[in-house]
Amino acid sequence: MVMSKFNCIGANWREVKGFGLHLLDSRWFMFFATLLIMSVNGSSYMFALYSNDIKSSLGYDQTTLNLVSFFKDLGGNLGVLAGLTYEVAPPWIVLLSGSIMNFFGFFMIWLSVSHRFGAKPHVWQMCLYMLIGANSQSFPNTGALVTCVKNFPESRGVVIGLLKGLIGLSGAIMTQIYHAVNGDNTKALILLLACLPTIVPIVFIPTIRIIKIARPENELKVFHSFLYILLVLAGFIMVTIIIQNKLRFTRSEYIATALVVVVLSLFIPLAAVIKQELNIWKGNKLQALDAHYDQAIPALNVKTNFLTLFSLKNVSKKPERGDDYALLQAIFSIDMLILFTATTCSIGGALAAIDNMGQIGKALGYPTHSIASFISLISIWNFLGRIVAGFASEIFLAKYKVPRPLLLTLVILFSCIGYLLIAFAVHNSLYFASIIIGFCLGAQFPIGSYIFNVRVAGRLYDREALKQGKGGLNCIGARCYRVAFVTISAATFFACIVSIILVLRTKNFYQGDIYNKFKDEAEHIENNDVSLTIDCVVPMKDMEAKANTGRAAVIDVAAEKEHTSNATIDRR
Repeated sequence: MVMSKFNCIGANWREVKGFGLHLLDSRWFMFFATLLIMSVNGSSYMFALYSNDIKSSLGYDQTTLNLVSFFKDLGGNLGVLAGLTYEVAPPWIVLLSGSIMNFFGFFMIWLSVSHRFGAKPHVWQMCLYMLIGANSQSFPNTGALVTCVKNFPESRGVVIGLLKGLIGLSGAIMTQIYHAVNGDNTKALILLLACLPTIVPIVFIPTIRIIKIARPENELKVFHSFLYILLVLAGFIMVTIIIQNKLRFTRSEYIATALVVVVLSLFIPLAAVIKQELNIWKGNKLQALDAHYDQAIPALNVKTNFLTLFSLKNVSKKPERGDDYALLQAIFSIDMLILFTATTCSIGGALAAIDNMGQIGKALGYPTHSIASFISLISIWNFLGRIVAGFASEIFLAKYKVPRPLLLTLVILFSCIGYLLIAFAVHNSLYFASIIIGFCLGAQFPIGSYIFNVRVAGRLYDREALKQGKGGLNCIGARCYRVAFVTISAATFFACIVSIILVLRTKNFYQGDIYNKFKDEAEHIENNDVSLTIDCVVPMKDMEAKANTGRAAVIDVAAEKEHTSNATIDRR
């Protein structure tokens, strides 16, 4: 009796251990890991929280501060280095490189602002630190997000919407964590930004990789469950912001709200992943045992990849729309030029508004704690904008064949309202402007940030501050940003007109089936790699016995069951 109990416990332990290994090796856990990496990858949206520390501690005027913020935008949007690294190295190299850059950049900024150096750093040094720290965020975007999209090719719009949306929401998530850990110490926030986005990608480095399997039927339903979880998270933070504006939270109350945020962003998504993978495990699929190892990933050829990227032979050969472009083909394409012009004018204005939000709020007389509310509102609605861009564009494309550039055009036009609210300083308009700008930025290049942030907003602010005779550093009143944001509104309207050209050029492409090639690839995997699909079923007892003899036995089981695969496919 005692021995039978021990044998039962041992069998259960082996089953739990087997499921644990399967879970860590699964495609859905890889998606969960990417969610967590993206949830701490929005440091650039929090610049307004600590920008006043940089300005006051280093004695910068607004033009100099905006120059630093421009290098933040430049680093955050210039993903060429991350992309090239991803082409010639595995994802773990990309993630590790990003973590090292993030820690160096933000840790050096913290040392500078905290006066840990013997001498005040030069402006070019601060710009370099900010460039490196911000550019590090493009590495998780590439290493984790792009890999995840490749693992779910037929749901790429939904995957991009969820993951990019979470980047937008990460600013609000980290703001709640920052209040719980550091209170209102914004200098300590910089140290938090140096540590948290560095640690999380390193923890999940073994998980992020290419996993090729056939698409399960309930894939979209699982993504919808993640969407609902994130919407609840965004709603909770939104309600929390409203309460925090009405009441002054204590440290314990900030800790309580941060714990709820952690539960919603960590444990509930993990529970959803466990449930999905448990269904696969209980179905006794061969894929659950060894699918990820039998699918060989070709070795990377650094020399070949670089020659392909920078080859001049195919620059004049225009690929079909929907096909992959080489680097030089993309740079010299007309569509890229149009998109570059539109985004330079539109996103440049949005980044200028976000980077100056701390000074805008101060100039218009908003209380200090409201600045954090503006950042959180921008972050939350940035998330919603990205979600809408991902899901709504898929729905409109599938049902009505609406080109995605048309939705981009409408979003650009809508963002003009937010800029005009700032320009004319309508009462309490900054709350609504934060919502509109956050949403529009989420649903749509750094040169625009330099023009509008440094050359327009920064210079006009400093000019008005000198007129007021306040030492040339601080400006008070609606006139500080009025001319700047009227100019930004006009430039954004121009971007809307340019975007219409792209709509007309891509209309015929979006009338067809843009996912056809991915469906063909999925059918190829399903027909030729039966051992990688969910078609071959083994009883649990037999599976446990085979598992104890090692991986070779699993391969033998796959071989024994291969002759039944056609009948299994017919039954399905």
